[in-house]
Amino acid sequence: QSQFVESGGGLVQPGGSLRLSCAPSGFTVNYRAIAWFRQAPGKERERVGCINWGIPNTFYLDSVKGRFTVSRDNTANTVYLQMNSLNPEDTAVYYCAARPILCSRDVSGYDYWGQGTQVIVSS
Repeated sequence: QSQFVESGGGLVQPGGSLRLSCAPSGFTVNYRAIAWFRQAPGKERERVGCINWGIPNTFYLDSVKGRFTVSRDNTANTVYLQMNSLNPEDTAVYYCAARPILCSRDVSGYDYWGQGTQVIVSS
């Protein structure tokens, strides 16, 4: 079954950084917008960042702007989420997801998902 394989999560102290990676299994990232979502316990899943296919416009949740960066390496067939200045409110399971061409805030618009990687920000 086609899906993403995510890696890079873990425990980090407040103010620290992590880089998450997302590589598809069974398909390519070509012609797909790739988004990173997160879900904390008891909260709805929210999109933290997204990058279009083609013109690489990126979009971010207000609370992560200036701290998180989504990038893609189409040759390596991998998408990244660089997270800096992490704080405890960033603790969540992070997922990558894909949809055709353009980003969308709508969770239901994404047809491929990863299994999630846990990020814990704590001292």
